[in-house]
Amino acid sequence: MARVVVVGAGLGGLAAAARLAAGGHRVSVLEQAAEVGGKLGWVSRDGHGFDTGPSLVTLPQVFGDLFAATGDPLDDVLDLVRLDPAVAYRFADGTDLDVPGTLDGVRATLGPEWSAFLDRAAEIWRVTEQPFLRSPLQGARTLARLARSVADVRTVAPWSSLRGLGVQYLTDPHLRMLLDRYATYSGSDPRLAPAALATVPWVEQALGSWYVRGGLRRLPLAVADRAVERGAEVRTSTPVTRVLVEGGRAAGVELADGGRLPADVVVCNADAAALYRDLLPAVAPVRRARASLARATPSSAGFVLLLALRGRTAGLAHHTVLFPEDYDAEFDDLFRSPRPLRDPTVYVSAPDDPATRPDDDSESWFVLVNAPRHGPVDWDSPGLADAHADHVLAVLARRGLDVRDRLRWREVRTPVDLERATGSVGGSIYGTSSNGARAAFLRPANASPLPGLFLVGGSSHPGGGLPLVTLSAEVVAGLVGPAR
Repeated sequence: MARVVVVGAGLGGLAAAARLAAGGHRVSVLEQAAEVGGKLGWVSRDGHGFDTGPSLVTLPQVFGDLFAATGDPLDDVLDLVRLDPAVAYRFADGTDLDVPGTLDGVRATLGPEWSAFLDRAAEIWRVTEQPFLRSPLQGARTLARLARSVADVRTVAPWSSLRGLGVQYLTDPHLRMLLDRYATYSGSDPRLAPAALATVPWVEQALGSWYVRGGLRRLPLAVADRAVERGAEVRTSTPVTRVLVEGGRAAGVELADGGRLPADVVVCNADAAALYRDLLPAVAPVRRARASLARATPSSAGFVLLLALRGRTAGLAHHTVLFPEDYDAEFDDLFRSPRPLRDPTVYVSAPDDPATRPDDDSESWFVLVNAPRHGPVDWDSPGLADAHADHVLAVLARRGLDVRDRLRWREVRTPVDLERATGSVGGSIYGTSSNGARAAFLRPANASPLPGLFLVGGSSHPGGGLPLVTLSAEVVAGLVGPAR
């Protein structure tokens, strides 16, 4: 039995804790915030409730595997509802496109071009799922293993961007824009992100988009409960200031109150950049990992409005995406000349769930636009957050969703708010972006260069998003192994 300390009670850390505790280890989870969940937060006020992070679940089998491996099955714990339509898209030229929640419906609605693209995406998924997403990352050697099969390399097309792959299959500008959006799932630029990200729409459309009744915040709460059931200890309001290194390996953690907690294994669910920059001593043997992170492009961040509204919006889908006229200008503002977006894509999540509203004549909207991270843009600049919030509401109004006269109240959350709440450097949602042909293969590995230290969560392999974060926990549990 190993003594394991998990730093951070985001979904990845909690999933790792549940698996390791079920494997017989003595596990302590330390979370700086007052509640578990990390980026899967929840805000409640005047009867309005908001998920403040991810708003849908994909790859539900990943969560089914987690719960089956640690106790009662998923269906006994959470109520997952398949969304149909999955997303309602609105384009600047007035075109509306509701994407069904089933693969057959998607193929029928989006047509033969999109169907041909999905067939290619399915092949990329077949090639990459087990050797990449479900296995430990070994840097360029992972890519080298893939290169042993010429056919597989041709399928994945590591030399091609997501935008480039779309051009091969799609002539409809609406479908091309729809595909570009999937790069933002990893905080990336579709002109630079690898074609392998085609697996994201495949997973979402073939296996479904799902909502957790009562709010997605129920997911980390359920995983925390499972970890505790298996014997783990979860301590909130317990910041970690340092990973201890003794004898050339991780030996525990130092707490903000000066206390120390020894451990045989440390699993870090903090942002990888924060770990290597702030939590490890300068003498730790992680120079190459630090240098690799310094060279990587950070992912984009997000600017969020929580809107408590009077009345109901007729025909509003669970998820609505309102595109700008010039999508490339958005990515230029994010990565090339960072600034608050002038004409952003606006994402609205408005679950039809009684748990999110005080009565049936109310709505609670989570509104998100992409944003450059804090640093290149000073989100602490006086008046900037409110001015940008007003701008986003005006953009919504121009695109047919004017709710300004229905507002009970609004809450604004900027990238610097995310940085302070979760430790994500600059508010980058996914750590490093996938910009560049090899970027996805060069993310921080789950096994750090320091023996006994492992990384879990969206800033490490295999990437951001609820299923990948949960898979990172599966990989880490496999690396640590069961108690002996």
